[in-house]
Amino acid sequence: MDHAKKARAIGFNHVALEVGDIDEALAFYGRLFQFELRGRSKTSAFIDLGDQFLALQKGRTQPPDDGRHFGLVFDDKEAVRRALAETGVKTLPGQFLDFLDPWGNRIEIVGYDNIQFTKAPNVLRGMGLTHLPKNESAIKELSGKGMSPD
Repeated sequence: MDHAKKARAIGFNHVALEVGDIDEALAFYGRLFQFELRGRSKTSAFIDLGDQFLALQKGRTQPPDDGRHFGLVFDDKEAVRRALAETGVKTLPGQFLDFLDPWGNRIEIVGYDNIQFTKAPNVLRGMGLTHLPKNESAIKELSGKGMSPD
């Protein structure tokens, strides 16, 4: 098939997690990190991530995740590591900072400075995060794709 006729995936709008209870999920995640709600109902809540969001939906129906996970990006990975320890949430073995939430959703904590994922300057400004840097490795990776930050 001709590539010009195919749509190109360009990013994520949101990730949806199934949880047992919306209030419990908001309390759990609120112990780990600061957030603002984009909206909520009896069966769902939306944690604002600037131009993206994390959707929490009531009704976990599957067993705990094993390898399946997503990376949630933070301005301060070490602060999340401390919050996990302080709240007694066990991290999973391995080289990454992964944990299971109370409903079995596997989440990897990722530092913004160390990855090629980049918020647009206007989004960072709106989030009050214009001070966030990228480390040398991330800048090299971005530069290799013609996406170096200015």
